[in-house]
Amino acid sequence: MPEGHTLHRLATALGEAFGGDVVRVGSPQGRFADGAARVDGVRLVGAEAWGKHLFVEFANELFVHVHLGLIGKLDVVRLGPGEAVPLPVGEVRLRVQSGSAYADLRGAIICDLVTAEERDAVVARSGPDPLRADADPERAWARISRSSKPIGTLLMDQSVLAGIGNVYRAEVLFRHRIHPLRPGRTLRSGQWHAMWTDLVDLMTEGVRTGRIDTVRPEHEPEAMGRPPRADDHGGEVYVYRRNGQPCHVCGSKVRTEVLAGRNSFWCPRCQPVFRSRAGRGGPA
Repeated sequence: MPEGHTLHRLATALGEAFGGDVVRVGSPQGRFADGAARVDGVRLVGAEAWGKHLFVEFANELFVHVHLGLIGKLDVVRLGPGEAVPLPVGEVRLRVQSGSAYADLRGAIICDLVTAEERDAVVARSGPDPLRADADPERAWARISRSSKPIGTLLMDQSVLAGIGNVYRAEVLFRHRIHPLRPGRTLRSGQWHAMWTDLVDLMTEGVRTGRIDTVRPEHEPEAMGRPPRADDHGGEVYVYRRNGQPCHVCGSKVRTEVLAGRNSFWCPRCQPVFRSRAGRGGPA
């Protein structure tokens, strides 16, 4: 499933391609035909992301709400001089086009036309997004600090923290030496805020590059004399999808198990199991 940085990149691409233009909107597949008809020939104001939700704004405070889910894909294509918009290929739920660009949406789990109030309701149910300037990390901390659920579960809960997926979850926990099964309420405020700051930096870099890179300079392939990571997700990582491989820091074998419906990855030495110090002065 695309993580938050991907949605922010798509929002930027849509705004650059269509922002301010009167656009043609259609649903070649037919499943979004009624919604498309209401914004066909209407000015596209812009687009923004909140976590894994994308909102494409049209005049008169109408929004196309998109959630890509596991297999959804949105392609934004700029046309060259004299180049025509091609016929749709495959199950295109939504097509937006102007004289200079087109965008095709396929496979999304949500593609709805919503009002500003409905958009606001979706946002209200979402946690803070590390990629938004208006995000408040204290909202997430209020939930985490009271919860006995594992921090690895809480980080994937979009009502706690918006935009974090399986890769960022695994990597930020490794970078802060926190075991994914550690209860949220046992974390210290300083630990949470350090993770938040790290997520802001890592995800901002993801927006810039279009890939997830989480290893520090001393653990890059060139610095360690190792081959680059070979994976369809791209990017250099510490533990994600590296089950059974040696940790880049300590050499221990990376482990995995299912947590919150997804495989969780961690290093048993760098991220030791949390042992409560209850009865000996409180939690560590």
